Amino acid sequence: MMSTSMACLNFNKFYNVINGETVSSTATQHGINPANKESNPPVPVASSTDLENAVTAAQVAFEQWSRSPLEDRRKALFAYADAVNAEKDGFTSLLTKEQGKPLSQASVEVEMAVAWIKGLASLEIPEVVLEDSSERRIVQRFTPIGVTAAIVPWNFPVLLAIGKVVSALITGNSIIVKPSPFTPYTALKLAELAIPFFPPGLFQALNGDDRLGPWMTRHPRIQKVSFTGSTLTGKRVAVACAESFKHCTLELGGNDPAIIFKDVDLDALVPRIAPLCFLNSSQVCMMIKRVYVHESIYEAFRDRLVAYVKTLLVGNGVQRDVFFGPVQNEMQYNKARDLLSSISAEGLRPALGGIVEESAGYFIHPTIIDNPPDTSRVVTEEAFAPILPLMKWQTEEEVIARANAGPTGLGGSVWNRDLDQAQRLASRLECGTVWINSHFAVAPHVPFGGRKESGQGVEWGVDGLKAYCNPQTVWIFKNA
Repeated sequence: MMSTSMACLNFNKFYNVINGETVSSTATQHGINPANKESNPPVPVASSTDLENAVTAAQVAFEQWSRSPLEDRRKALFAYADAVNAEKDGFTSLLTKEQGKPLSQASVEVEMAVAWIKGLASLEIPEVVLEDSSERRIVQRFTPIGVTAAIVPWNFPVLLAIGKVVSALITGNSIIVKPSPFTPYTALKLAELAIPFFPPGLFQALNGDDRLGPWMTRHPRIQKVSFTGSTLTGKRVAVACAESFKHCTLELGGNDPAIIFKDVDLDALVPRIAPLCFLNSSQVCMMIKRVYVHESIYEAFRDRLVAYVKTLLVGNGVQRDVFFGPVQNEMQYNKARDLLSSISAEGLRPALGGIVEESAGYFIHPTIIDNPPDTSRVVTEEAFAPILPLMKWQTEEEVIARANAGPTGLGGSVWNRDLDQAQRLASRLECGTVWINSHFAVAPHVPFGGRKESGQGVEWGVDGLKAYCNPQTVWIFKNA
């Protein structure tokens, strides 16, 4: 096994990681700090040769790693988790600088990443005995796929990279991580930090331009792609993977509904539900995007929510007590501004916000829309910005139909003191994860994924690990 110690990371210079080495390139690019639009440091742009070298190294590493005992793989991952934890402050500061989320939220993401390394590495995929008779024994087991690739989004670049990396490594695969060009920094440092803990080529990271993703999804020696991102790009990934029958896991967009019954305690509920609508400036695939409130409590809920959200500070994430940082990039900022323009164009009523305030960064102030029609853009589109529609409902049949409308089905929640009633309604939501009296609760041992255009397959949990394996059936006839 590899060495388990290294010097402190330098968080000012950035490299691709290929075959256990930090690698520069002649071409570079840089991300933007979304709080002030200043340039972050340069990062290398991987060439097709860099990718070929990485895939070759990954294949060699896979041959060694896949034969190593599970306990050795787990031990290396646990040691790596401790190393990430030791660099927590550096990762937290870097994450705020590249992604924009407040330091408090960045710190939570890094802490979750450490917990996910240990949580996923603690899982085990048992062999399944399908038959054991005097004549024969039939077993199903799960064998590693080979060289895998992770395409990571910009909203949770640390946690979502780690989830893919650890799932691949604990099951015996090698992995190449492609971060978003908007947020390449933390992922490159995660791979650099990993160099002493694993065989060269096992965990590599390549930043690239728009060509790198298609190169990876079409590469004949990459056997599996795990992609988190938009539905539109996910469809392109699926088509590319189909050309060579790659394994493919897709975790895509969502427009999660929350259904609130009239018996809830509003004073207790509002401080709980508001962050679940607006965390990370609502740039979370599994965030509440539509709120359906029973008509008998609608006005009271609306007024309490508006009053509470007004207390949450907007600003640069390095400032104390900020809750709303900027949206991450100019593309997303312009999409949000366009969506805000539809409010007046469609004659909608903002209960809060609804205007763009010019600033040095990509800031969208929280906006709450008062009972818009179901056909309005703020209801049908995933904003991925702090723009939230509140709507009234009357009957269960009506609200279920409205909640299930639309092409996506990632998550949904029901808020109700009557748990039997809540479970009855929750069972009819067409989504991959349902919460009762919560939303966006996640854990490394719990799989998550979407239905409809929210993706295919699951991440995390034992089922998420199986996605990095080929199922194999072994027939053993005892009387040769």
